[in-house]
Amino acid sequence: MLTLDKFEEASKKVKEVTLETKLVYSDFLSEQTKNQVYLKPENMQLTGAYKVRGAYYKTSTLSDEERGRGLITASAGNHAQGVAYAAKSYGCRATIVMPTTTPLIKVNRTKGYGADVVLYGDVYDESCAHALELAEKEGYTFIHPFDDLAVATGQGTIAMEIFQDLPLVEYILVPIGGGGLAAGVSTLAKLLNPKIQVIGVEPAGAACMKASLEAGKVTTLPDVNTIADGTAVKTPGEKIFPFIQKNLDDVITVTDDELIVSFLDMVENHKMVVENSGLLTVAALKHLNVRDKRVVAILSGGNMDVITMSSVVQQGLIFRDRIFTVSVLLPDKPGELAKISETLAAEQGNVIKLEHNQFVTTNRNAAVELRITLECFGTEHKNRILSALESEGYKPKTVRTVM
Repeated sequence: MLTLDKFEEASKKVKEVTLETKLVYSDFLSEQTKNQVYLKPENMQLTGAYKVRGAYYKTSTLSDEERGRGLITASAGNHAQGVAYAAKSYGCRATIVMPTTTPLIKVNRTKGYGADVVLYGDVYDESCAHALELAEKEGYTFIHPFDDLAVATGQGTIAMEIFQDLPLVEYILVPIGGGGLAAGVSTLAKLLNPKIQVIGVEPAGAACMKASLEAGKVTTLPDVNTIADGTAVKTPGEKIFPFIQKNLDDVITVTDDELIVSFLDMVENHKMVVENSGLLTVAALKHLNVRDKRVVAILSGGNMDVITMSSVVQQGLIFRDRIFTVSVLLPDKPGELAKISETLAAEQGNVIKLEHNQFVTTNRNAAVELRITLECFGTEHKNRILSALESEGYKPKTVRTVM
C-alpha cells in the first residue's frame, strides 16, 4: 500500500462510489490571502465526506470470508457512513460504534445505509476501544478509520484528482484527525511532485499529530476539546505515522473561533455547508506566509446537524460584529424608550431583543438598565451606532451577547 501502483488501483476503484468533485476557484479567499486558492469540495460526496474513498477501497481488498463475518468500525460520523455505504454496496453487515456526542445527522445517515449503530464513549478513542472489543467477541472484521494503509491509500486518491485538475498545484492543505487522509494525500502528492508543499491542519484543542511530530513518536493527548468533532482524536495512527513524518511539510493549528468565522465565509461566499473539521483548511489559509501560490484547500466533509449549524451561525455573527448587545442607563420615565428607538432607527440599527431592568439600582428615577441586542452591518456600523448613543447623552457599554 501507499505505492503509486496501489494509488492508481484505488483511484479507479473509488470512482465506482464517488462523485466528481472538481476544484472550485475561490475569488473571495484568493483576494483575502493574495494567493490562487482552490477548494476540493469533498463535502459534496454522496455520504457527505471523503471517507467513503478509504472505506470502499479497504472493503474491496477484503476476502469474501472477511466481508461475510460483518464489518465493524468506530467513527465520529464520516468514516461510519463510508463503511456503512461500502457494506451496503458489497451486501454485508456493518456495525458502527460512535461517540455519544456525534451529531444526530451523522447517526441517522449511518443507520440509513443499513448499519447497526452503537453509541459509546465521549470521544473517538473510547468508541474505538469498544469496537475492538466487539470485533474480538463477535468475530467482526475491523476497519480502522485512519490507521490502516489500505484506508489511507483510498483517501490519498484525492491527491490524484487534485493533480488532474491543477497540475501546477504548489500547496495542498489537508485536515488531520488521526492522520489517514494526511498520510495518503501527502505520500501520493510527493510521489507525483517531490517539490510540492503539503500542510496538515489540526484543531488547537486536539493537536495530537503536532504533538507527535514534535516528540518524534506517536503521542497521546490527555484530553481533547474542540467543536471539530470529526478530528477530535487523542492518538494518531501508529502505522501511518512514518508516512506523515516523511511527507508532511508542516502542521498548522487553528482555534474553534477561527472555524466559526470560516463557516460564515463559506456559506455567504460559496453557498456551501462545510462541517467544522472540513473548515480547518479554510481557517488555515491566513496562516500561510506565502503569496502568489497555487493553493488547494481540501474540504473534507459537510455533515453538520441543524442545531450545531444554528449555534455556529449565531456565534459567527457575534464575532463579526454583525450582532452585538449594548447596555445603557436611562431615567425611568415615559418617552425614554422612544427616544432611544429614534436614535437607533436613524442609524439603521435593527433591534433583535430588548431587556428592561428596573432593579439595577435602588433609585429607579435615577436610572434603569436597558440592554439592546442589535443586528448591524459590521464593526464600522456598530461603532457608528455606539457613537450616536453617546452623542445623545447615554453612556453605552457593550456586554456579552446571549441569544
